[in-house]
Amino acid sequence: MTIFTPRDENDAATIIADAFGKKTTLSVFGRNTKAALGRPITTDASLSTAGLTGITLYEPAELVISARSGAPVSEVVAALAQNGQELSFEPMDYGPLLGVGGEPTIGAVAALNLSGPRRIMAGAARDSLIGVRFVNGRGEVVKSGGRVMKNVTGLDLVKLMANSWGTLGVLTEVTFKVLPKHERMATLVLRGLDDRHAIDAMSSALGSPFDVTGAAHLPAPDLQGARTLIRLEGFSVSVDYRLTEMRRLLKRFGTGDILEGKAAEALWASVRDATVLGDHDERAIWRVSSGPTRGPDVAAHLAKARDARWFYDWGGGLVWISTPASGDAGAAIIREATREFGGHATLVKAPEALRASIDVLEPQSDAVMALSRGIKTSFDPAGILNPGRMYAGI
Repeated sequence: MTIFTPRDENDAATIIADAFGKKTTLSVFGRNTKAALGRPITTDASLSTAGLTGITLYEPAELVISARSGAPVSEVVAALAQNGQELSFEPMDYGPLLGVGGEPTIGAVAALNLSGPRRIMAGAARDSLIGVRFVNGRGEVVKSGGRVMKNVTGLDLVKLMANSWGTLGVLTEVTFKVLPKHERMATLVLRGLDDRHAIDAMSSALGSPFDVTGAAHLPAPDLQGARTLIRLEGFSVSVDYRLTEMRRLLKRFGTGDILEGKAAEALWASVRDATVLGDHDERAIWRVSSGPTRGPDVAAHLAKARDARWFYDWGGGLVWISTPASGDAGAAIIREATREFGGHATLVKAPEALRASIDVLEPQSDAVMALSRGIKTSFDPAGILNPGRMYAGI
């Protein structure tokens, strides 16, 4: 299969315009580290943005950075770190979960709205994305948003491109607002709580004035037993004060331990990337978003029917679930749970044949599906960009 690797935005526009004219379907990716996400697709050719590299603008005083879509995330993170800044939404890396090596790109962060534990405080990737440049399915270059927060032109289009999985256009440049990097991170670890008491503890912490930046519950993935994690970040003096107050607030759940340093960083990285689920080579992985208090209902509903392991992030609002990949990998029971308790589920990892045979994303109503088709047609009238990656026929 032909793989096009444009050298710049104009080159990408030329390639896509030619594909539009010839009705050549294109699989769009950066460094192809997330090929196993979504529905498997078959296309006439591929387009990689890996050649669109480099930081195009960085203004630390304005807390804004722009980079071409193929730039490695590590390059952006390193540039920010030199000035004591960071991507506030803590983008996850699907590579370890999918068993894929290689560098994820900053364009994929925007295209898939990749957000980690800090989302509960800082918002999702799309909330920090303030500008995009992309090439639509006609080969036209589109610019939306700006490089400062005061410029709100086209922000709705920016949000639309976030989490569009490359189905509406090929991102060539993205602009994010950034924040100062914390001086210190400390985690209060409560032990031995069941799911519902853990949700109560996390809800109390998140409802407090103490600026929690991470709240996760690991029921019992290893010999350490159930752990509930409450993360605080900021200036050291502030962290000390908030830890004391947080312990006082949560004393009914136990005194808890304080975890800091490399061990804490590694633990939160495993939560961010969902590797805390443990060995998952022969298992399917689901990502379920629900109301925080309903997460245990979703997990319990699944556990009645299948072998399952899970943990909670975002204060209970995100449930990562591991289940055997046999049959439908629990799709029917999980969809039943989201209908009954609210929320939506995404099949993150499963054999290709299974991802081709069931809905990977939460099924849409007829009205919403019609709207999705209309949007797809507006941006990509010939349906050449990642056709069927999110939903069959779109």
